[in-house]
Amino acid sequence: MNDKRTSVVIADDDPYLRGLLRLLLRTDEYDVVGEAADGEAALELCSRLCPAVILLDINMPNKDGLQVLDDLNAARYAGKVVLISAEATLDKVKLAVQKGAAGFIVKPFNSGTVLDELRICLQRTG
Repeated sequence: MNDKRTSVVIADDDPYLRGLLRLLLRTDEYDVVGEAADGEAALELCSRLCPAVILLDINMPNKDGLQVLDDLNAARYAGKVVLISAEATLDKVKLAVQKGAAGFIVKPFNSGTVLDELRICLQRTG
């Protein structure tokens, strides 16, 4: 077993989707260290746990994913943010990248899409 697993927080208001992502990440490479059902809880988890990656749904209660991304940037969060959304318009993807998202996953997704996007974003520097 790899002793250098990547810590991940999953933030999505859909418990089914959080469970699906948790199952997809059950590999030697990833360790799901927390889950959040809204933007405020996602910020609290990132502040407390400092995960290497947060999988962040755009449409969530309390704060949406783009607001959370802004707050993480203001807090100088060092991890990677991968946004997840069914609303993957070109404008929304461009905005996410401009705000510093390291990746974007379109719903519905499959396991290969999620794992590939994580691998790619973790290989990028900066």
